[in-house]
Amino acid sequence: MKDLTPQQIVRELDRYIVGQNAAKRSVAIALRNRYRRLALPADLQSEITPKNILMIGPTGVGKTEIARRLAKMADAPFIKVEATKFTQVGYVGRDVESIIRDLMETAIGMVHEERVSQVRERAAQVAEKRILDILTAKAADDVTDEVAVASASSRGAAKGAATMTTAPASSGSGSGSGSSNSASPSAAPARRRRPTRKSVAERLARNELDEQMIEIELEPDEAIPSVFEFMAGFAGDEVGGDFQELLNAMPSSRRRSRQVSVKDARRLLTQEEANKLIDLDEVIEQGTQRVEQSGVVFLDEIDKIAGGRSESGPDVSGEGVQRDLLPIIEGSTVMTRFGPVKTDHVLWITAGAFHNSKPSDLIPELQGRLPLRVELAALTQDDYVRILTQPENSLVRQYTALLGVEGVNVEFTPDGLEEIARCAYSMNERIENIGARRLHTISERVLEDVSFDAPSLSGQTITVDAAFVDERLGELLKDEDLSRYIL
Repeated sequence: MKDLTPQQIVRELDRYIVGQNAAKRSVAIALRNRYRRLALPADLQSEITPKNILMIGPTGVGKTEIARRLAKMADAPFIKVEATKFTQVGYVGRDVESIIRDLMETAIGMVHEERVSQVRERAAQVAEKRILDILTAKAADDVTDEVAVASASSRGAAKGAATMTTAPASSGSGSGSGSSNSASPSAAPARRRRPTRKSVAERLARNELDEQMIEIELEPDEAIPSVFEFMAGFAGDEVGGDFQELLNAMPSSRRRSRQVSVKDARRLLTQEEANKLIDLDEVIEQGTQRVEQSGVVFLDEIDKIAGGRSESGPDVSGEGVQRDLLPIIEGSTVMTRFGPVKTDHVLWITAGAFHNSKPSDLIPELQGRLPLRVELAALTQDDYVRILTQPENSLVRQYTALLGVEGVNVEFTPDGLEEIARCAYSMNERIENIGARRLHTISERVLEDVSFDAPSLSGQTITVDAAFVDERLGELLKDEDLSRYIL
């Protein structure tokens, strides 16, 4: 994070998000302040709280993408949640503390994956040895079984030959000798050379045995936690019901056997051996530190819980949720199944369109905990053209790459891009403004026939110009009732 100056953060965001410079500057400063705080003495660190952000703007203008890219740059635990999923404590629904529990799960997964990548090579070697042991023993058992079957068959054949022999012993030594020699080959058990460990290892290294089925034993996914630790991972509404069902849901500690291919066994055993090489206590400690020092929560649709008090009783989906959010945003301790987590320095980025409400409709205490307010502008037609082409993950690049897999070369002309942008902007103005997401709908409709027939169009070049777009959307755009349902 030291190398990420606010200017560099904004430039990085510019690679994926068009416009919204004010919002980019605000989140860049918030991210840089995290580095600045961690560079201060410990006693001063605890006094500096994150400057939480309230983004105000219509849907589809880049609010979520800004928060997601910001967390990715900082390599920080990130979670996106909708405020409408939560209810006031005491009512059926998710409680707000589950946000931190989910964030903790994300952080543990991040740290665990990093540790696995560090020990993967060692774990793969141990897993290869285990598979080799299984294959060698299996080959030896197969040979033993074949020899046993062949020996039993030989004994049966020899017994039958002895029964059929009726010549007396005094009939001549030559005859007796000949009878003994003829029975000897059938009496000898069949033998097959046992494969050496070296030969099996060589075939395994060449992936020649990948499809062979073997039986492996796997450790349980995790040790059984205590009942209280296990219950800490559930929201209050999830714990009710039969307690026996809760116990049945707890992970089993018994080893389990599975019949899998060698290829799958290599993956499963590598993962298991990697887990053995990782200190889980250290993973939990590091995950907790990441949540507490650099966690980012993006709380969307906060405008849906803004509004006046209900005259008939408490507003379960509104003011009650806001009041439950207060202590977590301000800083409190939340119990998770990995232990307690402090939320004092978790960065909250909230967002809402505020079409039917306004930020001042939030309770004053919550407004005070969202000190930075940024207004995101609605997108123009020129913005849509830039969104189609400029970002590194632009729709034009995506469709060109996808159809290129089938050998189809798709070329977008400037007037074709202008027409797609015009159609998207026009639909947003006439029906409902869903921002840049409308470009996905329009582009998919324009290229629907090409995508469907792509395997038979291999080697051809498809030019998407204004006429091409108008041919597929012209009549549909004129029929306003139909376009409401399709576009």
